[in-house]
Amino acid sequence: MLRDLNPLLSPDLLHCLRAMGHGDEIVIADANFPAVSTAKRLIRLDGISATDTLEAVLQVMPLDTYVPAPALTMQVVGDQHEVPPVVAAFQEVIDRVADQPAKLASLERHVFYDRAQTAFAVVQTGETRLYGNIILTKGVIAP
Repeated sequence: MLRDLNPLLSPDLLHCLRAMGHGDEIVIADANFPAVSTAKRLIRLDGISATDTLEAVLQVMPLDTYVPAPALTMQVVGDQHEVPPVVAAFQEVIDRVADQPAKLASLERHVFYDRAQTAFAVVQTGETRLYGNIILTKGVIAP
């Protein structure tokens, strides 16, 4: 056990976050996401929501301030401007927890999948809300 760490940060997830470098990306995915066929590294957090996972990750990982969109979600098929409730909740978590809050951007579904294939890791949660997927770009912690 460690002090002052969110208990959702499993040993595997902590190792992954620490091993990532500036500019590396991590996907927090819902239960429907094709994680096994997509991920280079897969970490499972079954039964945990994507929003709770996002909050835990942002408590220890900075978002990149050198890219225009350090947090990307998946667009709703057929309506790229729709904001699903889980995506609105992602923005609320980012606004509240991130050290450098950022406005969410979105990618078309298949573009999101392609981007996820190049991510450092995929964290598959038990999130059941549709479109509960987000890609985060890791930032820098200044000396």
